[in-house]
Amino acid sequence: MRVLGVDPGLTRCGLGVVDGGPGRTVRCVDVGVARTPADDDLARRLLQLSEVVEDWLDRHRPEVVAIERVFSQHNVRTAMGTAQAGGVVALLAAKRGLPVEFHTPSEVKAAVTGSGTADKAQVTAMVTRLLGLAEAPKPADAADALALGICHLWRAPLKARLAQAEARAAELQRRHKARLAEAANRGAAR
Repeated sequence: MRVLGVDPGLTRCGLGVVDGGPGRTVRCVDVGVARTPADDDLARRLLQLSEVVEDWLDRHRPEVVAIERVFSQHNVRTAMGTAQAGGVVALLAAKRGLPVEFHTPSEVKAAVTGSGTADKAQVTAMVTRLLGLAEAPKPADAADALALGICHLWRAPLKARLAQAEARAAELQRRHKARLAEAANRGAAR
């Protein structure tokens, strides 16, 4: 499976493409950062970001897009810009019929380092190690995008199995209720 991981942001938006193989093997395909000037108009910045992301989608043809979920930040303006950037990416993926999955920062940290409270240096070090990179991706937004791709690759099979189990349980429950209703109807008819 090929995943485009996105660490959304207006000034710097991390982009990382990761391929997953058998077991938990992962391979870096590409990594980078889309940048927009802070003094540009918001609409222009979102347009510039969309053009870069569309190019990545065209070049790498991911099967899924994993985006970091915006969580409460102290700076509302930063949180808004992050959410808007993530929304642009989600829209572009949806227009192509690609599934979009959102992962919280703590989910990503836990998947990559084993601790949901890991710092950026620990995440970067583990991403570098897991992908066998010669040097750490810079800036941290690039490493975070790769971490999102890895997180999705490792969490997706578990989520799929859980969804199958929930669907099976719902079907068993539906059948059981139908049998009970049928038995009640037979008892009332006697």
